[in-house]
Amino acid sequence: MSQKKVTIIGGGLVGALQACYMQRRGYKVDVYESRGDMRKVGYIGGRSINLALSTRGWTALEKIGLDDEIQKIAIPMYGRAIHMIDGTVNYQPYGKENQAIYSVSRGELNKKLVELADSYENVDFHFNQFCKNIDFQKSEINFVDTQTQENNTIASDFIMGTDGAFSRVRQAIQTVPRFQYSQYYIDYGYKELFIPAGPNGEFLLDKNSLHIWPRGQFMMIALPNLDGSFTCTLFLPFEGEMAFDDLNNETQVKAYFDQYFPDVVALMPSLIQDFFKNPTSALVTVRCYPWHHKNSLLLGDAAHAIVPFFGQGMNCGFEDARILDELIDIYPDQNELFQAYSQQRKENGDAIAQMALDNFIEMRDKVGIPEFLEMKHIEHEIMENPIYNYTSMYQYVSFSNESYAFAYDIGKKQYAMLEEMAKDKDIYTKIKNNQIQDYLDRYLR
Repeated sequence: MSQKKVTIIGGGLVGALQACYMQRRGYKVDVYESRGDMRKVGYIGGRSINLALSTRGWTALEKIGLDDEIQKIAIPMYGRAIHMIDGTVNYQPYGKENQAIYSVSRGELNKKLVELADSYENVDFHFNQFCKNIDFQKSEINFVDTQTQENNTIASDFIMGTDGAFSRVRQAIQTVPRFQYSQYYIDYGYKELFIPAGPNGEFLLDKNSLHIWPRGQFMMIALPNLDGSFTCTLFLPFEGEMAFDDLNNETQVKAYFDQYFPDVVALMPSLIQDFFKNPTSALVTVRCYPWHHKNSLLLGDAAHAIVPFFGQGMNCGFEDARILDELIDIYPDQNELFQAYSQQRKENGDAIAQMALDNFIEMRDKVGIPEFLEMKHIEHEIMENPIYNYTSMYQYVSFSNESYAFAYDIGKKQYAMLEEMAKDKDIYTKIKNNQIQDYLDRYLR
């Protein structure tokens, strides 16, 4: 019996990880990537948000023994450092003691995963290969070499689309009747900026925090890198006052940062150069269903692109790979397997998409509002009291493998409860004296 062949279209983070999973199942895996080999040509920066690797991502890596290698390029972040416009900094821990999300460079992580996948005998990478079209009846894919323009058609037992928000595989499936698809752009774009390391390679901000400068209708964030630098991302509306189209020259940009980010300007010597050199990129949410058609399957952003404000895009994609692998053991029939995968992952993809949109409002607006900070402080006090055994929505999302759908549902209930608690003048005494059971029963039972 000949070895079954899997063709993965897209050699990014999810594609490289999925190759590792499928080769372990005994398949011959070929990964086709439209870009060049980043191990040779480097990773193109300027439009990439640093990634926050959390429990779901670590679980997927650990299952196939890749976690130790990735740990070498990750930095723990134990909380948010919120930089107010007056220069004060408020700190919000992400979870309980020693719970952290991990900052990792998208480019370094992608290169590492490609190296690990390519080390397996059953995996081959093919770069500069653009997917031109797919014949689902014949299970054939036509590629064109972006350097030589040569066409190549290959047959495959399974086709897996891990080729991002503008997936060629998904675009081919979109021609199928009754396939549901939508895309939604928020009115904001983002631009990557940079804080270099200090003179002796030191971090100029706290190394183990995710830094946020919330300014109401816009914000900036910064995540640490291994070399002591920080990758910053500015989120602004595309149009209007204090928007990207309102910042057209050096004078305007300098005045804008002096006014709204005065504490960080001195740390960004290449600010003006970076602002005009790096592209302004859009933020899209993609929803579709089903996530399969005949012998093809969608994973990662190809199925569920989300905005980056919960740090779960990559983690959700990695979880796709892990859940699919677990379902293979349950459903030996391919049709049942693909159907179960689509159904399980769809509701969770929709849930994290909505939570990511909601979290943008929280990061941009609410973390600077005293009433919201009070709610967060109350929640932290409840979490610190072991008698309540309380887990926040954020903890469910970032520090567990509970379904996103469950986390979204309980998060709405928790928010309503905390809003009411914040109006109770005796709430801290009640928490200390174990007298908040009525709140818990009314909202969370």
